[in-house]
Amino acid sequence: MKCFGSTIIDQVAHVVMKRPDKRNSMIAEFWDELPELVKEIDSNAKARVIVISSTGPHFTSGLDLSLFSDLTNSGSLTEYERNIQAQSNFYNEVKRLQLTFSALEACRLPVLVAIQGGCIGGGLDLITACDLRYCTKDAFFTLFETNLALTADVGTFPRLAKLIPEGFVKEMAYTGKQISAEDAKRFGVVNEVFDNHEQMLSCVLSIANEIASKAPMAVHGCKKAINFSRDHSTSDTLDYVALWNAGHFKIEEVQEAMIAQKEKRAAKFVDLPKKQ
Repeated sequence: MKCFGSTIIDQVAHVVMKRPDKRNSMIAEFWDELPELVKEIDSNAKARVIVISSTGPHFTSGLDLSLFSDLTNSGSLTEYERNIQAQSNFYNEVKRLQLTFSALEACRLPVLVAIQGGCIGGGLDLITACDLRYCTKDAFFTLFETNLALTADVGTFPRLAKLIPEGFVKEMAYTGKQISAEDAKRFGVVNEVFDNHEQMLSCVLSIANEIASKAPMAVHGCKKAINFSRDHSTSDTLDYVALWNAGHFKIEEVQEAMIAQKEKRAAKFVDLPKKQ
């Protein structure tokens, strides 16, 4: 893969953006490789948790502007034909890009992300689709699209507006200014801030290992219920959780968890089934 490397150790898949010299910009290959990688790990039950991090001084500089030139490259079409098709092509391309980050949300596994330096534009779209977010103290966050006369459209608004106060989202969007790691923590964009990249990765992988030690079906159920709750009423969510447990509750897993705690050992849980 051009944009990502990955390893799987102790049921934790570590996905790493590997173009630090280009500030991990989101080139055309990025949008295909990330969902492909996530779906492969999830569908084949290769791990119980996914951690996303990057290399270099910045997490990502966001969407590579070459995508816009690719979008307007219409080959042999006349100018008239290009003008007629332009808006429809743009809409279809944005919908395709949106699916890349929605794959993180749709993934059965918890997705943790470790952020250093700049998390710009599309970087916000990426991290808001993850379950848990961590950053270094030098990290900064920018809803940069406004600075380019664009309205962010790949996922930031519907997700960020459910994470932090609406007024803060609007301030980020209207001004396009940088938000510090301290403010990101204060408003709940990130779970924790660390002194440096090494310390952050060590802690995030430790958290991932702790999650991986739990019953995969229970953790999957938590992700489903929490995401459903975010988008539905309390009444609907209570019914959803009851139905989920009615279909997925396994007394054997509960017994194994209790016995393992009593015997002070790691529990042995069944992995998620592979997807057909």
